[in-house]
Amino acid sequence: MSRPPQDERAQAAAVDRALAQDPRNLRALIMKADLLQRAGDAKGALAHYQAALRVAPPAERLPAELARELARARDVCRQAAERYEQSLRARLDPLDPGDRSVERFSHSLDILFGKRRIYHQEPRQFYFPELPQVQFYPREAFPWLDAVEAATDGIRAELLQVLEEEGAFAPYVQSAPGKPRIYGAAMLDNPSWGAFYLWKDGALVERNAERCPRTMAALEGVPLNRLPNRSPSVLFSLLRPHTRIPPHNGLVNTRLICHLPLIIPPGCRFRVGNETREWVEGKAWVFDDSIDHEAWNASDQTRVILLFEIWRPELTDRERTLLQSMFAAIDAAAGQKPEWEI
Repeated sequence: MSRPPQDERAQAAAVDRALAQDPRNLRALIMKADLLQRAGDAKGALAHYQAALRVAPPAERLPAELARELARARDVCRQAAERYEQSLRARLDPLDPGDRSVERFSHSLDILFGKRRIYHQEPRQFYFPELPQVQFYPREAFPWLDAVEAATDGIRAELLQVLEEEGAFAPYVQSAPGKPRIYGAAMLDNPSWGAFYLWKDGALVERNAERCPRTMAALEGVPLNRLPNRSPSVLFSLLRPHTRIPPHNGLVNTRLICHLPLIIPPGCRFRVGNETREWVEGKAWVFDDSIDHEAWNASDQTRVILLFEIWRPELTDRERTLLQSMFAAIDAAAGQKPEWEI
């Protein structure tokens, strides 16, 4: 093999000295990658391009010339990742998208190839360990949803009557002294995201529930989450046109949230972790709200769903009882009801 020109050897030595003094020297990492690339060591070059991307500050904090070099390194890494993905997928058997195990494996490949982030439960108030990290739960895990979905028309009819009353829906996020503004000022006391409660913070809202007997009957077989002064909450959740609910996490990971879509114009989407879906009227889903999630209504019409919270199916009866006792003890120690939200 022929030796590189003397000036290139000198450049390589200078780059090595710079990296010995500072292994995070961005310019030296890119120069080292370029030298390895020209020498035919594609694997070594890729490792140095990737290292440069890991240590680089935001592009706006870099000189324009170095930002362009970093963009070139990013493009090299992207092309290498695409080639690697194509090569690996070509060696795998075709995947059946209807198979739940295949779906999970497919998601693992997306994470491997950098197409999905890893999201975890991050409840803001209480974390119960060793529960599975599932964004949207498989529909078949909740056979009682059949009865809820079958009641969609009756539930929607009651909703339409409520919507005729001006002021029936209150802002979902309401200000209170000392209450953190987790959704930002734009959503605070904003009627564009509204709620009409049948149950709120573990208490039946009798006047509202009496107006919606078919809705209440549809929920009789549902394992509603029950915590003193906190759960269940059952509500019609309204999102007006061109409104976005910003990303957020729920308070606890001991519950799951159910949505039954009732009025869904086109352009209404919902994201939990990596997965974004569009609501379909009458088709319910169950998700973990302790994982980062957000919603959009990009249409010119109002979107409304029935929202309610259930126990996580993985919790035993004993664990549920312990949780109820713990939250009751917390309230007794505080001497007041908690600030809570669905």
